[in-house]
Amino acid sequence: MKALLQRFILSVALLAACCPGFAQIAATVEGVQMPAWVERNGVRQPIVPGMELRAGDQVVSGADARVLVRLAEGSIVKLGENGQLRFTELSPTRELFKAALNVLEGAFRFTTELAAKNRKREVTVRAAQVTAGIRGTDFWGRSRKDNEIVCLIEGELEVGAEGEQAITMNQPLQFYRRIEGKTQPVGVVEKKQLDQWAAETDVQPGKGAARRGGRFSVLLAAAEEQNSALALYDELRNAGYPAELWPVKQADKLVYVVRIRQLPSRAEASALAGKLRGKFGIAEPKVSG
Repeated sequence: MKALLQRFILSVALLAACCPGFAQIAATVEGVQMPAWVERNGVRQPIVPGMELRAGDQVVSGADARVLVRLAEGSIVKLGENGQLRFTELSPTRELFKAALNVLEGAFRFTTELAAKNRKREVTVRAAQVTAGIRGTDFWGRSRKDNEIVCLIEGELEVGAEGEQAITMNQPLQFYRRIEGKTQPVGVVEKKQLDQWAAETDVQPGKGAARRGGRFSVLLAAAEEQNSALALYDELRNAGYPAELWPVKQADKLVYVVRIRQLPSRAEASALAGKLRGKFGIAEPKVSG
């Protein structure tokens, strides 16, 4: 029972992170195509839609994963598979929103919605040795070893490497590239190529992605023995899936159900069930909602 209580305390802590009361939220996870984690103070936990992100947090995505984050001033940040994104600074105030994002690995996209363009802010995004200063825009980028790309989709962007003069890009589809520590001339990419790049960061339909407020669940297993349920719960969470323990009273006994919630549709829930069927000892997951 002690182990279950510890998991309950953890669940309450995660809920508090998702719903921090009257504190101003700097960034919130809107959606996740699993597996994905957030690392905070040396502790790694699976990402849950609705989770609040803080300065110092590092988001990590696994194979075929995506993470969708909304900043307090309305901008959207997307991270593609096998990515690492550190929120170096997140400082929302009534007068100014300041943020510094460090893309350590993988593809990302930053999009400012129309409502956010009129708010005062200072946001920079760093990808390896390249830093982009944002002026109300939509851009895509990718950070790989000795190969960084930043592509302007809309608006204006000031981008450059440390020790070099920054370059201003203000024409759609212009892109900046740095290979093996050398900055390349600014070029223009074809729309077809941009579409391929954008697909690396977009949450994909039919992949079992969870969304904030989704009402469907996947029931992965049920056990009368608490320890059996806890073992699966721990295994899933370590693997980047936000499993929950749900004690259900049936007749005169408790059954411990392991589930994943916040799937936005029955189709997405079914896709996640199919993805996990036969893994982690999960025999026949069921959709509920």
